[in-house]
Parts: sequence; C-alpha cells; structure tokens
Amino acid sequence: MRILFLGTGTSHGVPMIGCDCAVCQSTDPRDQRCRPSIYLELGDGTRVLVDTTPDLRAQALRYDVRRVDVLLFTHAHADHVMGLDEVRRYNVLSRAPMPVYGDAQTLADLRRMFGYVFDSDAPKGGGVPDLRLWTLGGRFCLGRQEVVPVPLRHGDRMILGFRLGRFAYLTDCNGVPESSLALLGDLDVLVLDALRRRPHPTHFTLDEAVGVARRVGARQTLFTHIAHDLAHNETCAALPAGMALAHDGLTIDC
Repeated sequence: MRILFLGTGTSHGVPMIGCDCAVCQSTDPRDQRCRPSIYLELGDGTRVLVDTTPDLRAQALRYDVRRVDVLLFTHAHADHVMGLDEVRRYNVLSRAPMPVYGDAQTLADLRRMFGYVFDSDAPKGGGVPDLRLWTLGGRFCLGRQEVVPVPLRHGDRMILGFRLGRFAYLTDCNGVPESSLALLGDLDVLVLDALRRRPHPTHFTLDEAVGVARRVGARQTLFTHIAHDLAHNETCAALPAGMALAHDGLTIDC
C-alpha cells in the first residue's frame, strides 16, 4: 500500500492568513501545510481518498490525483469535508457513482451540509457529485483490503480513524479509548494528531501525541494536523527516534 499525504495542516492551514510568524514565513516547503487528508493506493490498485478538504482541487492538481475509487470520512468538520463538490470531477472521469463510507453522524452531517447534492432533482452527470453513502458499523473490506474503523475522542464527540493492514491514520483527536488502543497492535506506521505544544480542547499536544505513540509502539510514527507553532526541521530534530512530523507530499509504502 502506498500512502500520499495531501495535507498535514490544521483547519487554518499553514501559512495562516495575515500571520507573520517564523513558520508562516518559512521558505522550507515542509512548513507549508494544506488541510489534512491522505490518498491511498491499495495492493489491488484501488484508490482511496480519506476526507475531502477545502484544498482538494489544489491538492489533486499538485499531486496529479486523477482517480478516486472510494471516499472515507473521519468526521464532518469543515476542514475535512468542504471539498466534497470536487468529487463530481471524479464521477465524470470514472463514469460511475462514488462510494462514500462514514459513521452515521458524519453521513447525516453531509446530507445536511450538502443538501443540494442529495435533492431528488439534483442534476447528475457533472452538475453535482454522484454519491452512494454507506454507514459504517464495524470492519469492512475495500477490494481485498480489510479496513478497521478506530473510534477516537475529538473534544465532546467521537469520530473515526482507520486501520488498513499495518497502517493506521488517527487525525483530529485528543483521546484514544483503551478499546481502540487494542486495535492498534503490530503497526508499521501510525499517523497521529499533534497540533502544537500548548494544550487544546480537541487535539493532542505534541507531548501528548508522543505519549500515545509510545503506548502504541508502531515502528514509525508520523504526526499530522500540525499548526504553525511547530517548525518542521526544528521539531523533528527534537523528537524521539522513529517519530517525525509528516509533511505535504510525503509518500510512504506500508
């Protein structure tokens, strides 16, 4: 499986509008972070997009993402879903509806936020995305690949991370229940929320994320959903062995 990080930033992105801090003014391309999303190429060739950020069109053009077979949603906050309308282009390219997987609350939120898409009179064939929603109730398969939903605490609500083989993607969280930790054994790669150093009500701090990563014990841990507080090079230099900040455009095989 190949994983491409389309975005590793916060809901504001980095650089932030109107900010003159060192990270927002950095010339290191790894400090430029779009909203968080990954693109997976599974062993059988299936292409999976996790979340549709407001930056989706720019991300797809930058990394030449010409095909998406399946959408997975972690939750329906704006930085994870507001690029949904761009999916209509993939409908045109594939000439097929797009399967969409998420928990019940996320799919209900999508129906509410994008009511025009689900209207019975909505013009298909390029006018609006053509989606087929599937509510997740447990493990499922995409082709030959088993996908394990991993419940996470994100402030006062539960959202989903996903495990595929020895890879797990846990963005937007400030708590991993014990029952979810039990799903994360024997990982090669863990991707985990690490917003900044200061406390936040809905995201792990960097130190908290390091603590969770140590409990999981993956061979490699990459942090995502990174604010402008964390400079890439300086932060990575101080992290424990086997841990680093992810960055936009990073590609790994797992």
